[in-house]
Amino acid sequence: MASTRVLASRLATQMATKAARPAVRVSAMPKRTISGFSPLQVARKQVAAKPFTQVQAKRAYSSEIAQAMVEVSKNLGMGSAAIGLTGAGIGIGLVFAALLNGVARNPALRGQLFSYAILGFAFVEAIGLFDLMVALMAKFVRQLSGIPLTNRQRY
Repeated sequence: MASTRVLASRLATQMATKAARPAVRVSAMPKRTISGFSPLQVARKQVAAKPFTQVQAKRAYSSEIAQAMVEVSKNLGMGSAAIGLTGAGIGIGLVFAALLNGVARNPALRGQLFSYAILGFAFVEAIGLFDLMVALMAKFVRQLSGIPLTNRQRY
């Protein structure tokens, strides 16, 4: 179990550093210009530029990995929201448990206690539905909006 935690944390750090690294390597590449350089100077510049291309090939910015990480985090958020919905279910159960307890103590107030229980049920259910609505919006709003992503908004 401990080895899994260590491996997962190392893997997460490596993936985060690779995916979050900006693609600046392209600007480091020399641009071709027509000038009065001799062929020897041009060859030296090309040899000096090769390490940059090798580094770029080894550590390329991968938007697929970044997009996959975003999808994983969205799914984790949906799972957390589902766990939050269990809290609403527990709250509803507590409301009706209090209703049964109150009716058992004083059966004459059954109608008034039932109206309060229905009101409490409505409030707890509204909180649960709000939780579900926010979770669904966080997961699907960007995909269903139809707004094209600009380069700045891509992950």
